[in-house]
Amino acid sequence: MLTVTNLTKSYAKTKPAVDHISLDVKQGEVFGFLGPNGAGKTTTIKMITGILRPDEGEIIIDGINALGDPIAAKKKMTYVPDNPDIQKKLKGIEYVNFMADIYDIPKSDRAGRVLTFSEMFEMQNALNNPISSYSHGMQQKIVLIGALVTQPELFILDEPMVGLDPKSSFRLKEYMREMCKSGSTVFFSTHVLEVAEKFCDRVAIIDKGKIIAMGTLEEIRKEEGMQGSLEDIFLELTDHE
Repeated sequence: MLTVTNLTKSYAKTKPAVDHISLDVKQGEVFGFLGPNGAGKTTTIKMITGILRPDEGEIIIDGINALGDPIAAKKKMTYVPDNPDIQKKLKGIEYVNFMADIYDIPKSDRAGRVLTFSEMFEMQNALNNPISSYSHGMQQKIVLIGALVTQPELFILDEPMVGLDPKSSFRLKEYMREMCKSGSTVFFSTHVLEVAEKFCDRVAIIDKGKIIAMGTLEEIRKEEGMQGSLEDIFLELTDHE
């Protein structure tokens, strides 16, 4: 579903923020993208989603070259950033409908989806309120609802659990797993390593702009000659002291 080859991005003349990374995310899997602050996670995600253009490399989404045909590639995915910047003068339902319009979701289909996801995140009574009245957690929920209404084939999230209450986090994880069972693919970054260990089919660890480990937890344990939890291995691999 997602293939990244030799992806590179530098800012000014500094050392690359992302340095010739390659990864392959399979259809129907939950793929975790892990790394310390400043490791290159968000820069990588912004290149995959078309927000940043890479200096080098190739991005293929479901067979589509994302650099050669960005509109077709973007129709395959939906992106939820770690700090959503949305028009707060809109009502919640107006934002969700805007997202549905961008993806050409028929009105006959969207009503049921809006109801399903607003109930899932307990937002049904806030949809007609302006986003400016929402808490940070509610803003995160409305962005998630807007993304899920599009029913993406590739769901990309940057720290999706930040700001969510435990019930909403649990329901989001449950639904993402159901998406994958139906053939969609989830690619997300997180600092919560326990979630990544329990929830992801495979993970990649990026550090200083380079992929330093990738695979299932058992594959990484075997490759690195380590035991212990994903957190133990992550801390060992990214310890620069």
